[in-house]
Amino acid sequence: MVVCYPSLMASTYTVFFLLSISFTCRGAQPQHMQCSHPISLSSSLHPTSLPSSWSSPSGQFAFGFYPEGNGFMVGIWLVGIDHNNFKVVWTANRDDPPVTSNATTLDLTKSGKLLLKTDEQGKEKPISISTTSDSASFACMSDSGNFALYNKNDSIIWETFRYPTDTILKGQILPCGGQLFSSTSETNHSTGRYRLKMQYDGNLVLELANTVDDASEVYWESETGGDRNRLVLNDTGLLQIINSTSMESIKNLTSLESNNSKTIYRATLNVDGVFRLYSHAFDNTTGKLKASETQWSALEGKDICKVNGFCGFNSFCTLNDDKPYCACLPGTDFVDANHESLGCVRNFTEVGRCGGGNNNITTTLKMMWIEDIPFTSEPTSTKEECLQSCLEDCNCEAALFTDSDYCQRYKLPLRYVRRDTSTDTVAFFKVGKRSWNETIPVKPPVIRFKSKKVIVQILVLILASTAFSCLGLGISGVYMFKIRVLRYKKLKESEILGLTKGLTLNLFSYDELRRATNGFKDELGKGSFGTVYKGALYKGKKFVAVKRLEKLVEEGEREFRAEMQAIGRTHHKNLVQLIGYCAEGSKRLLVYEYMSNGSLADVLFKGVRRPDWDERVRIALDVARGILYLHEEYQTRTFTMVRGTRGYLAPEWQKNTPISVKADVYSYGMVLLEIVCCRRNMDVNASIPEEIVLSTWVYKCFVARELQKIVGSEEVEKRTLENMVKVGLWCIQDEPFLRPSMKSVVLMLEGITDISVPPCPTNIPM
Repeated sequence: MVVCYPSLMASTYTVFFLLSISFTCRGAQPQHMQCSHPISLSSSLHPTSLPSSWSSPSGQFAFGFYPEGNGFMVGIWLVGIDHNNFKVVWTANRDDPPVTSNATTLDLTKSGKLLLKTDEQGKEKPISISTTSDSASFACMSDSGNFALYNKNDSIIWETFRYPTDTILKGQILPCGGQLFSSTSETNHSTGRYRLKMQYDGNLVLELANTVDDASEVYWESETGGDRNRLVLNDTGLLQIINSTSMESIKNLTSLESNNSKTIYRATLNVDGVFRLYSHAFDNTTGKLKASETQWSALEGKDICKVNGFCGFNSFCTLNDDKPYCACLPGTDFVDANHESLGCVRNFTEVGRCGGGNNNITTTLKMMWIEDIPFTSEPTSTKEECLQSCLEDCNCEAALFTDSDYCQRYKLPLRYVRRDTSTDTVAFFKVGKRSWNETIPVKPPVIRFKSKKVIVQILVLILASTAFSCLGLGISGVYMFKIRVLRYKKLKESEILGLTKGLTLNLFSYDELRRATNGFKDELGKGSFGTVYKGALYKGKKFVAVKRLEKLVEEGEREFRAEMQAIGRTHHKNLVQLIGYCAEGSKRLLVYEYMSNGSLADVLFKGVRRPDWDERVRIALDVARGILYLHEEYQTRTFTMVRGTRGYLAPEWQKNTPISVKADVYSYGMVLLEIVCCRRNMDVNASIPEEIVLSTWVYKCFVARELQKIVGSEEVEKRTLENMVKVGLWCIQDEPFLRPSMKSVVLMLEGITDISVPPCPTNIPM
C-alpha cells in the first residue's frame, strides 16, 4: 500500500495519500484471445426474467445475475450439479447492496459500455461494471471463467481476471501487489474480514483485511522473497509463486498435478481466513461437474486457530478433536450463540476497586496466548506478582504471564486469543467484583506468651514493622498520586481542548514517543507544520509514524485539532488509522499506523519501475472513490481543513473566502495530473521552461492536441488519457463553483458521464 501521512501535502493531497492504493507489477498478459460465442452490443440481462446470464461455451461458467439475500448481484459462478447448486467465483461491485427492482437490467450498451441500470423513484441510475473508459465492440464469457470486453481489433480492453475478488481460477495470475479479499459469508459475497496479498517484497501473506502492511498482523506467509513475484494457478492445478521477469519458479505451494483438461481448479480465500485450492472433476456419466475436493490448504487442523480474529472479540480459539471452535473469555458471553464470529461481551456490570482495598474476582486460564499488543509489558518473576500488578491497575482487564517471565497487561476488547498447548503461560481475567458484605471465616491466631519481657519485645517489633510499613505506603502513595495527577492533567487538558470528544485514542507521553523514535532520528517526511518520524512501540513489535507538529502558533494548534477530529473519527480499510496523540504542555504529536511501502509520491517519482498506464488509471479512480467516501458516504461529510504543501492548495486558501469540499477537489486535480504524467507538479530542472509547471504544460498540450507529449513514448489508451486530463483540468479551476463534485469525478473517470471541454484555469498564462 502506498500512502503519505497527513499534513505533509495539501489538505486533500493528504487524504489522497492516506488511501491504501496498491499498484500491480503485472507481467505481460495476452490481449488477443479467441471467442467462439461473442456477445453483441445492445444485449441485456434481467434478474427475474430470461435471459438472466450469459454462459460459457461448455456451460460450466456463467456471467449475469445470481440471487443473494433479498435481491440479486452481478457476478460469475461455476455451475454445479444443477443450476440451483453453484459456486460464485467473482462479484461486481461486491460491496453495493443487492438490486431488487424489477426494472433492473444489465446492458452491454450500443456505445460499448457495460452498465447496471436500476430504476429508482422513476429515475434511471447507471452503475459501471467495468473500469475502462474505452468502448467495447463485443463481450465474451470463456470456459476459463474469464469475462472480457473486446475492442474492434479483437483486443481485450477489460477482463474480470485482472480484478479478482476472493478467487483465482486455472490460468489466472495474482500479480505483484495483487490482493484477494474473503467474502463476508457463504451467502454474502461482500468484502469480508481477511486478505491474501502478493507483497512487493515477494512474500505471499494472509492477514486481516482492515490492517495495514504490518508483519505483526500476518498469520500465514509463503516465506518467499524477490522482486516482481506473482502467484500463478496453472492449467495442471499447480499453485506456485514465480518471478515475472525470469519466469523462474520460486516456490510450489502444491505438488499434485493433473493432465485432465476437464478438471477445473480454483484457489479461494474462504470466509474463515484460510486460502485453499479446490478441484472440480467432470463426471462423464452425468455430464456435470462433481462436488469440490480440497487439494491444498494454507492452514490445517490446529493451525486454523492462528487465523487472526477467527473467533471475534473477547473470545478464544481452542481445539476439540483437532477441530477449531470458539469459546468466550471468562466474564463474557456470546453476542449471538449462533454466530460465534461476532464475539463476546461482558456479562457483568460492576467492576471492583483497584489498588488498596481491591475486591476484584479473577479467573485463571493456563496455556493461553494473546496476540494483541499489551498496553504494558514488564519483566516479572512470578505469576502472583503479575496478577497483583493487574489488580492494582484500573486499566488492566486481563494479564498474561509468559513463559519468558514477562507480565503483559491488556484492556478489553481482545481480538487475537487462542489456547496453545505448546506454551507454559497463565492468563488472568477480571470477571466482576466481590461484595463487601461477604464474610470470609478466618480463625484468629492463638498466641500464648510465657513472660512480660517476651510480650514487650514482640510489641516493639510489631510497632517498628508497622511504622516502616506506613512510611513505605506513604512514599508509594505520594508517588502513585503524582503519576495519576499528571495523567489526569493530560487527559483534562485534552478534554478542555476538545480533542478526545467522541474518539477512542491512546494518550502517549512525550518521553514515550521520543524513545520510540530513537530521539526523532528516522525522518519519513516533512510538511508545512511538522515532520513525520518512524518509530517502534511495545518493544519494537509495532511500527508507527509519529508526526511532531512544529511552529505551534495558532495555525499549528488548528492543524493539530483538525487532524484529530477529521482522521480520528474515520475508520475505513483504505485510510490510515490514527492510533493516538501527545498533548503535553506545548508539545503536540500524532501517532499513526506505519505504512511500510512508502507514499504515492515514492511510487510515482522514486520507484525503480514506475507504474504502467493501467495501474495509474486504477490508482486515480481508487483515490477518487476514497475521497467520495469521505465527502458523501462518511456520515460527517468530512473534508480535512488541513493545510500543507504549496502548489496543491486551492486558490481560496490564499483568499479570505469560505473553504468547502471543493478545495479537496482542486488538490485531487493536481494529484491526478501527477499520476497521469508520473512527474511532480513543479520541476525546476525541466529542459523546456514551459514544462516547469505541470498544469500549465498539460493545458497547452491539451489545447494543441499534443497530449502524447505528456506521457512520452509510453503506450496509453488515448481516449482514457484525454478523459483523465479533462477531469484534472476541470478540478483545478480557480472558481470553486466550476469544479465538479467528487461523485461527478468518479462518474467521469468510469466513463458513465460525458466530459465537456474545460476552460483554461485563470492561473495558467496563455
